[in-house]
Amino acid sequence: MNAPEPKYEFRGINHLALVCSDMKRTIDFYSGVLGMPLIKTLDLPGDLGQHFFFDCGGGNSIAFFWLSDSPDAAPGVAAPKGLPDEGELASAIGSMNHVAFQVPLEKFDEYYERMKAEGIKVSRILNHDDSPAGVSRKIHPGTFVRSFYFMDPDGVLLEFASWTREFTEADVAHEPKTAADRKVRSEL
Repeated sequence: MNAPEPKYEFRGINHLALVCSDMKRTIDFYSGVLGMPLIKTLDLPGDLGQHFFFDCGGGNSIAFFWLSDSPDAAPGVAAPKGLPDEGELASAIGSMNHVAFQVPLEKFDEYYERMKAEGIKVSRILNHDDSPAGVSRKIHPGTFVRSFYFMDPDGVLLEFASWTREFTEADVAHEPKTAADRKVRSEL
């Protein structure tokens, strides 16, 4: 089957904008721990705050707002409460659940060990596959991505991920769910 001509020419993510509580601490983590160069800084008009951009490779960037009047974080609502391997994946509709950074497959295990050596709490390595559990302990032909998760100083869920194979038409095989399929959470 021939793919249709794209409607728009996308070239990756220009930037993903998140909100931090402390820009200095954010720079220390993203530039210091992760090694992403700080490439642009802005003071927003009217003492609204700041907007800083980090290069995350491939022409993509991740940006942070520091806003003088931001409400406090709401883990479990605006973002997951913890790491996915601890059973924490849920976040509210409209929230940003996590950012996955593509890393070279041949350096994946090295990066995992390096993050642990930096003192960063990381999830176990997840070999994502099409099994009922969605992950396996070992890499096999059905594994499509390897990943591990960690959080930035403000609780933003981050992931290092490496594709392990090319996708085929068989990889698009699920009927999409609708709003009617949602479970309604009871408020306590």
